[in-house]
Amino acid sequence: MRAISKGRHTLVVGVLAGLLLTQSHGTFAQSPPDAGTTGQPDSPQGTDPATIGRLLQELQSELHDLKGQLRDLKMQQLSAQAESAELRKELEENKAQLAALANSSTSAAPEHPVSTLATQQAPSADRLTKLEEAQQMADAKIAEQSQTKVESASKYRVRLSGIMLFNTFGERGHVDNSDFPQMAVPADALSSGGSFGASARQSQIGLQAFGPAIAGAHTSADIQFDFAGGFSQTENGASFGIMRLRTATVRFDWTDTSVIGGQDSLFFAPLSPTSISTLAIPALSYSGNLWSWTPQIRVEHRFTLSGNSVVSLQGGILDNFTGDVPPSSYNRYPSWGEYSGQPGYATRLAWTKRVEGEDLTIGAGGYYSRQLWGFGRSVDGWAGTFDLKLPLGKMFEFTSQFYRGRAVGGIGGGLGQSAVWDGPLSDPATEVYGLNSMGGWAQLKYRATPKLQFNAAVGQDNPFASDLRNFEGGETNYGEIFSKNQSVLTNFIFQPRSDFVFSLEYRRLKTTILDNNSNSANVVNLSVGYIF
Repeated sequence: MRAISKGRHTLVVGVLAGLLLTQSHGTFAQSPPDAGTTGQPDSPQGTDPATIGRLLQELQSELHDLKGQLRDLKMQQLSAQAESAELRKELEENKAQLAALANSSTSAAPEHPVSTLATQQAPSADRLTKLEEAQQMADAKIAEQSQTKVESASKYRVRLSGIMLFNTFGERGHVDNSDFPQMAVPADALSSGGSFGASARQSQIGLQAFGPAIAGAHTSADIQFDFAGGFSQTENGASFGIMRLRTATVRFDWTDTSVIGGQDSLFFAPLSPTSISTLAIPALSYSGNLWSWTPQIRVEHRFTLSGNSVVSLQGGILDNFTGDVPPSSYNRYPSWGEYSGQPGYATRLAWTKRVEGEDLTIGAGGYYSRQLWGFGRSVDGWAGTFDLKLPLGKMFEFTSQFYRGRAVGGIGGGLGQSAVWDGPLSDPATEVYGLNSMGGWAQLKYRATPKLQFNAAVGQDNPFASDLRNFEGGETNYGEIFSKNQSVLTNFIFQPRSDFVFSLEYRRLKTTILDNNSNSANVVNLSVGYIF
């Protein structure tokens, strides 16, 4: 505006100066010859009225032009202000999108209890805090034009995630594994009535990569590790957990179809109870909760029935595991299922409907495994599964999963036992039979607040005693003849921030050996986790 005002003043001064010069020029031009030549004294001459009128018209014309220029300058200024406001609005929208992108979850990859808690239980205040943090990060990115992502060898984005979990545990009784037990076992001669310890080996690290679009599909990859792969054979080696591969997948996602390949959880038995204390192995494993991280290739297709109702169909092949322990720490030998020369086959059909902001899901699945136990002894393994996720208002949720199967030790059924036999496997005359079993679990969740939830769950796995008794004099592929395993757990999980979680959990385990006394144990876990 100062420039406009200064230009206006300059123009007016120039016009007035031109007028004066014009008047002087006209006066001198109309002056008579020197008076000395005529002998008469000098006398002033009047200005010509026609000349004055012409000058006034020129001045009015120049003022009119000046007003037009000022009007144009004002319009340009208003346009610049509007453009600046629009750019500022777009900048704020871009910042909001960056904040939402930084605050999203995910995705993508296979879900586990930590990611479920981090995305579903974050309170509104925490979301605002995360938005503020993301806003600050976006501002820094805009100011510095730099990236804060994990650097990778490719140009595509990579995200680091995980949890540092510190877990303390106390037990009364005897269990198969101190920091995340699954069964109660008989006491040995040197053991006392209980124990206390602490561990960080259930901590997890994950990497997720987002690749280019291929044939119209969004591509991504995900890999997850923990430190529950065993112990170093050294002093105090119990605190030196060995890194272990959990899952590793590559995804191709179209609008309604996905293709997934890699090592992943069982897609035909997708649910697990909620627990922070047992991240290394899903809660209630070997108590009715089927589980395994198995190499597989699967295809998923989703049919939208209405605005809030979807049917999904999944099918795939899996590495044919049978639950046997590898005979070597270095060399890879086929399992009894892999000896058959066939993969395992699985499918699942599920219906999901949105009810008052929550998902109601009913699913059913099937699994088949052809196994060859040497000398032409074949076993057909199979399982039928049913899963349910039922919201009960805004605060309660009921989930459950059940199975009935045969020779399913490789996917966590039958207490990890797939078959029974009546003599040495090295004897061609020894008969091998698939072990029938059934089991399941159920959980009730209560969300007291967005930051606090309570969970109670019960599960049982039951190999058929009739099958075990028929071969009571023989053995199973795990040595012990377990006939039933029951687990009850209750916990509370408190997440004051999106990156901190606290949990206190109680479990009671009861495991029965065929026609023998039951063994029981009580376990208490206090867990503190930092999610990143």
